[in-house]
Parts: sequence; C-alpha cells; structure tokens
Amino acid sequence: MSSIIGQNLKISLFGESHGNAIGVVIDGLNSGIRIDFEMIKDELNKRRSLDNISTSRNELDELNILSGYFNDHTTGTPLCVTIENLDIKSKDYEGNLIRPSHADYAAQLKYHGFQDYRGGGHFSGRITAALVVAGSICKQILKNKNINIVSHIKSIKNIEDDDFVILNDEAVSRLNKNYFPVNNSEVKERMIALITKAKAEGDSVGGVVETFVLGVEGGIGEPFFDSIEAVLSKLIFSIPGVKGLEFGKGFEITKFLGSEANDQFYYEKEIKTKTNNNGGVNGGITNGMPITLRVAVKPTPSISKTQKTINLNTMKEEDLNIKGRHDPCIVHRALVVIESMIAIGLVDLHFSRYGYQWG
Repeated sequence: MSSIIGQNLKISLFGESHGNAIGVVIDGLNSGIRIDFEMIKDELNKRRSLDNISTSRNELDELNILSGYFNDHTTGTPLCVTIENLDIKSKDYEGNLIRPSHADYAAQLKYHGFQDYRGGGHFSGRITAALVVAGSICKQILKNKNINIVSHIKSIKNIEDDDFVILNDEAVSRLNKNYFPVNNSEVKERMIALITKAKAEGDSVGGVVETFVLGVEGGIGEPFFDSIEAVLSKLIFSIPGVKGLEFGKGFEITKFLGSEANDQFYYEKEIKTKTNNNGGVNGGITNGMPITLRVAVKPTPSISKTQKTINLNTMKEEDLNIKGRHDPCIVHRALVVIESMIAIGLVDLHFSRYGYQWG
C-alpha cells in the first residue's frame, strides 16, 4: 500500500490499473462530516476521459464506501473507498518490452519482475481517481472555510493561455465547472487542435497547470520540513507525469533584482502586498495573499510511433509500437488531481494549527 503520512492525515492508495479495483483509505478525518457525493462525482468527471482528446478507456468511477461512513456522516474511523475497474483490455500489454519513459524498467529493478505491468499497474494514472476522491472531501472541508482552489491550463506545448486577471466568484465558478479550463476561449481551440494533431500523428504533448488558492489566512505552515511549499511539493510530485513545480514567479524570479522581486506591503483594512512574486509564502508560511503555483506535466509517454527499446527476455534491442488506448495529452485530466493534492496538504496543515475539529 502506498501511503502519505502528514502530521494529521494519512492517505493510503491501493490497486492496479487492470486489477479488480483501486481505492483509498483516509485516516484522520474527524467525525460528523457530511460528504457531498455529487461534488465528488463532478470532480471525478473532470479526470475521466470524456472526449476525443483523451483515452477511449471509459470507466464509470462509481464509489463503494467500505467503512468510516454511517448515517450520512464520517464516523471518525478510517474512511475506505473503492472504485471498480470495468473497462480493461489487458491483452494490449506484454511484460517483456519496456516502454520508454514509463515506470516499467524502474519497477522491474525494484520488484524483480513480480510487479503488475498491465497498463502500468500501480504506477498508472488510473490510480489518481482514488486521489481525487480524497481531494474532493478535503476540498469540501476547505470550502466550508471559504478557501477555494482554482486552476487553468496555462500552456499546452508552446501555446499559452492568458494570465488570471480578475478572480471573482463568477470566474472561479466558471473555471471550476469547465473540463478544459482556460481564460481565453480562442486559445482553447488552438490547444485542442494541437492535441488532436499530435494524436493523429501518433504522438503526445504536455503542458503547464497554473493554480491559485484563495482564502488561506496567514500563518499556515510548519517550517522547516513541513512548510507550505515542502508539504505541497511532496504531494504534487507524487502525481504520475509531473516533472516540475514552482511557486510564485518561480524560476523567473532569478531574473529580477531584489527591488523587483520583493513584495512590498501596504495596508487596506488588513496588511497586503502590492505584488505576489513569492506566491503567498514567506519563510514556508502563508502570508495571507493567494498561494500561486505552476505544475509542469510531461507529454504522455505512451505513443504509437515506433521507438527503440529492450526485450527483457532476450536483452536485445527491438522496435516497439505501443498498442492500447492512450491519452495524447493528460494535462486537462491531471489538473483536478493537482488540485486534490493541494487540498489534502492544506487540510493537514490546518489540522496542525487548529486541531481535528477545524474541519
């Protein structure tokens, strides 16, 4: 079982891409939380393949609550949720040819050939559906405290969306309801055309997700090793396909002078900063400004173009043409997973400051 142990929450994942089911155990939720299952369904739909720019694998993602929920409320004991795998085509996978940029070879080294390689096994993006369940519950806890997470697809390959300008309730609601959230509809059409082109050519593309967290008060974070950046980074880098993360201006801030990079303070009913180059974080602790971050998602490694690889049975080089159903781009599906991991981290950090009853 793969587990992430926070100071208060423990999230454990189980299952494989082509096994009977995947699932999650959430330990550390206080009792009396009423879960909005329609909201979880909506969040899972953002991760599902719903159009021709995603894999044709179509899972229903119906939830089965095994424990920790009784009479429409959490009991305070571990909440266990499973999701059946129904749309499986395992014959598309052979264990002897290692797929470039997948976990196949690394898993072979670690587990000595006993790993379930079908569809990537436990390393598959399929497992992230269970993360979305946990993240959706944490999002509900945050929303009850007027904390909202909102994202857009900042870029697909070299096509960039407009920056956030005004993030009022209407804009947040619009983006959060959108399967492919962008600020500029014309850019969205170009992005989808690029993904469609890559698919037709047997290739794939990656991109960047930009996220704002609104409503988090100052003082959240436990330096050094459980700082807001450390906690969120560990969670986000656990998502398959994530290769980079930056807060605020990130790497771009290295091009600034100190006088340009510093976020100067002013007072307007409360202390604020004139800029937010540091992404709402100073010293690993939130300062009350929006938390801003960007996540780099690599091109899907499963492509149908011919690639060179090694046959583990013969240890000789062979051509590989990957079969099966694969995404030409996972950025739009990864977005809700990124938000879920942020929500899990924020709830854990708030529990650290205020205790379990904060939720």
